[in-house]
Amino acid sequence: MKKVKPEQIMRSFFSFTFLCCLLFLNRPAHAQSDSDHTYRKPLQEVLEQISQRFGVKVKYSREQVKDKWVNYAGWRFRPDLNQTFEEVLKPLDMKVNDEGHGVYKLKEYEYHRWAPADGWAMLDSLSKRYPSLESWEKRKAALKPAIFQALQLSPMPRPAATKPVLTRKRLFDGYTVENISIELIPGLYLNGSVYKPAKMKGKVPVVMSPDGHWAGHRYRKDCQVRCATLARMGAMAVSYDLFGWGESLLQFKSSDHRRSLAMTIQTLGGIRMLDYIYGLPQTDRQRIAISGGSGGGSHTVLMAALDDRITLSAPVVSLSSYFFGGCPCESGMPIHFAEGGTNNVELAAMAAPRPQLVVSDGQDWTAQMPEHDFPWLQRQYARYGASALVENVHLPKEGHDFGYSKRKALYDFLVRHFKLDASRIRTHAGDYDETGCTVEPEKALYAFGDNGEYLPATAIHGFDELVSAFDRYRKK
Repeated sequence: MKKVKPEQIMRSFFSFTFLCCLLFLNRPAHAQSDSDHTYRKPLQEVLEQISQRFGVKVKYSREQVKDKWVNYAGWRFRPDLNQTFEEVLKPLDMKVNDEGHGVYKLKEYEYHRWAPADGWAMLDSLSKRYPSLESWEKRKAALKPAIFQALQLSPMPRPAATKPVLTRKRLFDGYTVENISIELIPGLYLNGSVYKPAKMKGKVPVVMSPDGHWAGHRYRKDCQVRCATLARMGAMAVSYDLFGWGESLLQFKSSDHRRSLAMTIQTLGGIRMLDYIYGLPQTDRQRIAISGGSGGGSHTVLMAALDDRITLSAPVVSLSSYFFGGCPCESGMPIHFAEGGTNNVELAAMAAPRPQLVVSDGQDWTAQMPEHDFPWLQRQYARYGASALVENVHLPKEGHDFGYSKRKALYDFLVRHFKLDASRIRTHAGDYDETGCTVEPEKALYAFGDNGEYLPATAIHGFDELVSAFDRYRKK
């Protein structure tokens, strides 16, 4: 028998080993073990198992679970319910919302909504980056241009050559109303209504009033009443449309509001409206406020952070460290990634030491405002010795609206800081009589006529035209 040399044995061994490795690396994914396939279960079945194991109810629609599978399903269960939900749903870009009393609702992944603890941890981490007033000022100085860059407003598009157009003035009990259109860039219009005291003596304060996503927008009763009441107390109040809402629908589809550029156009609109207000001879430049609710509150925070001409801000039912805005008009552009990451509470702190009122409630993402976010905001104001200039009115039994109690909080704050004259409408109990306000029909607040007949022939129509025009004028 032929003797085999040791080196031949070694070569054969390594050849065999190499061949085995190739076969292993090139095997089908399912070939490791047939049992792996038994670990894959339909999402609906996994949710039912979670319900049984933890004694909870998970609400979902048929469409939400259709054709969705969980790989290694049994291995994703943990002793803790929340950890189990995360292990099962995170790979599917899904989550659940806790509705209380052991009831959970299946949701698509919400990039804009964090757990409160995560938002608070981010704030605490951010504050460690600026232990002194000097370092905080450097942070603010870096954030502002980075946000403009994220909004694609650096460079800023040049203003249109046209002047704002005001409609016929309507006279009411102690105030007047005119509708306004402002050309932001050639062919793109922002519309709103200007409420003024019927008799103006000297310079008056101004309150910009962007609004949220409530039905009716600036035509709603509570918006008209708020602006009229401010005018009756001696302020000029200006309400204006969101992009893709109100008269903006003469130029765009409502679905265009949920495009990222909506955030940019709304910011540009706010700046151009402020330019107009700032140039009026009757405007007191030391008393310019902005106050909006919900999505209008997010716009309020952003405007106050970016423009120092605003001397007072009041975001209503909107501000939170763990909620970034559920609409692309609030979070569609990457402003929250600026300078290593930020959130809306840090942006609100950029207004310090200018007076700021934060109104929160018990039924939305502002429900825990007094626990962490507001004390954090107070500490930033304290750096300037101005902690008394930021206030929180928290209404734990109320919900997401701009109802009377929220308006009263705003009125009180403005009376105190802007010296408004509430003598005509404030009762002995400290309430405000809004019955003298006239609620006009929606069409009365249109700037371009009942059917858009006064919209200029040169107006942009459609989102594609907007993108082209915006890029063209941004580069000039």
